[in-house]
Amino acid sequence: MKISRRLFSTTLAASIALPFLKLDLAAAADKVVRIGYQKYGTLVLLKGKGLLEKKLETIGYTVTWTEFPAGPQLLEALNIGAVDFGTTGETPPIFAQAAGAPLVYIAHEPPAPRGEAILVPKDSPIKTVADLKGKNVALNKGSNVHFLLVKALEEAGLQYTDIKTSFLPPADARAAFEQGAVDAWVIWDPFQAAAEVAIEARELRNGEGIVPNHQFYLGAKTFVDNHSQAVDIVIEAVAEIDEWAKTNTAAAAAELSPSVGIPEDVLAIALERQSYGVKAIDESVVKQQQAIADTFFDLGLIPKKISIADVVRKGGA
Repeated sequence: MKISRRLFSTTLAASIALPFLKLDLAAAADKVVRIGYQKYGTLVLLKGKGLLEKKLETIGYTVTWTEFPAGPQLLEALNIGAVDFGTTGETPPIFAQAAGAPLVYIAHEPPAPRGEAILVPKDSPIKTVADLKGKNVALNKGSNVHFLLVKALEEAGLQYTDIKTSFLPPADARAAFEQGAVDAWVIWDPFQAAAEVAIEARELRNGEGIVPNHQFYLGAKTFVDNHSQAVDIVIEAVAEIDEWAKTNTAAAAAELSPSVGIPEDVLAIALERQSYGVKAIDESVVKQQQAIADTFFDLGLIPKKISIADVVRKGGA
């Protein structure tokens, strides 16, 4: 069978071009920042304003967003390569690192100790943390409030083993709390503020004086190493949103309310307790994280000792 010269030339050109086309498509696919976010916080505001998309477009990157119910679930997605970047409280990255997740600390927000608390029903006979002995406490395992619970019990002269724990994500924990299936609930904003307003949950102890309650920005190591410019732009955009939210609480609450399904007045309470001003990870923050990691290892909550300093981005943020 004869093949025309034109057909042969076209086929040859296509066969040569195809590998390069595949490379171009792969390169384009690589220029995506896959962000994991939670129902509330700076990243939700960043997503809503579309600021990051505009900034990343200048270097040929795009963004995808995926919502998670809490930090542990977000970091599990990072561990399996489903997201590249996200934000959580102090404790989730410790559990994730101990489990072998290839994460890197990139930056953090200043402490916000009032943004998490141990709550009890308004008519509960429980008046102090010491009264939790033998009681059932709900929390999201491995979340930032896990360390708050440990330190609050320690302050009250109790051991972690003096209480019962029910590990539940926020929505399930709220239901169990309202139904009386648990005696107390350790939770963070805006769920904390929502429970205080809607069902008059009573604050037993917040983080003031016992835990800093940092928010951390974290990335998958391979992504951070290979896309440093994109990572820097993300942090730059976070800083801009932080600066705006710090002085525009009411406007921020109005923007967040439709996406999180929580009334503006409740969000305003939560936002007033939040901290703003993204910063690089410094030695003092590393020491604080290391103290949390060591505490969890001593309690048998993580399987091995870890070094926080080993997973901090060098020269970042």
